[in-house]
This record gives sequence, C-alpha cells and structure tokens, in this order.
Amino acid sequence: MEGNLIEFLKEVRWSSYAVGTGIGILSCFSFLISGKPLACSTSFAKTSGMIERLFSGKKVELKPYYRKIGLAVDWQWMLVLGIVIGSMISALLSGDFSWQWVPSLWAAEFGGNPLLRVIVALFGGVCIGFGSRWAGGCTSGHGISGTLQLAVSSWISAVCFFIGGILTANAVFSLFG
Repeated sequence: MEGNLIEFLKEVRWSSYAVGTGIGILSCFSFLISGKPLACSTSFAKTSGMIERLFSGKKVELKPYYRKIGLAVDWQWMLVLGIVIGSMISALLSGDFSWQWVPSLWAAEFGGNPLLRVIVALFGGVCIGFGSRWAGGCTSGHGISGTLQLAVSSWISAVCFFIGGILTANAVFSLFG
C-alpha cells in the first residue's frame, strides 16, 4: 500500500476523481474546523493590503475594505501558501519541475518572447483579481464552496467561469495564434 501511495504521488497528472474527492474532503474540513468556506482570492487582497501597509503605515487599516477583510495571515492565507508549496513538491516528486519563463505551449503559439508572456500574465492576473473581488469570490470560493452549499449565485458564477474561459481562450488563440 505504501509503495502505491508513493507511486501515486510521483505521477505527473493525477486522476480528476482523486483530486475532486480530495478537494471535497478539504472543503468539508474547512467548514467543520473553521466554519468558513474554502476560498483563496481574499488572501491576495489581504496580501496587497499588508504590502501597502509596509509603505503607508497603519492608515491602510482604516480603509473600509481592509477593515472588513482584516489584514492578517490567517488560515486561508496559509492555504494559498500550501497550494504553492504543495505544487512545488508535486512537480519535484513527479520529475516535471522546470524553471521556464515561457511554457512550450505558449511559445508554439505566440513565440518565445518572455516580456510578452510576463505582460500577458500580469494583465490576466489583474483581470482575475478584479473579477474575483467584483464577484465576491473566486473559482474556489464560488465554484467549489458555493456550489457545494447550493448557492444560486455560485452556480451562476461557475457557469460564467466556463463560458468566459471558453470565449477568452478562443479569442486569444484566434486573434494571436
């Protein structure tokens, strides 16, 4: 059994059923232990506030949004850190880890210019951050936790995530590919 687990952890791609089950279990523990849904995007907003606090001091904490979400390292912030560390460990165990500025799929479609890749990634990140704050949650907040609770707004958001992703991918690869 132990050998099978180690081999499973070394796989480059995991079964979507195993991953979905794991996320479901994690969501249940999130509700059970903290009484809060599994979510990530607020952690990025908190991080931006903590970075702003380094330059502007405590007056940042007076802003209504930051008062509402609080500027502290909490369990959701640690979850995001765990996602990054876990992804790194998984890539190292599977032998799939490599440092690269431009992934091969991107290079095949758009060329190997790292500056273009960084600009597009930054623009995409800003759009995702803005959208998740505007929607009151991200794909994990709405798509996993909200749909788990049968929240109508989350089901609408999840459908829109898929539609938006499909349309955006088609537009990017049609216009620039």
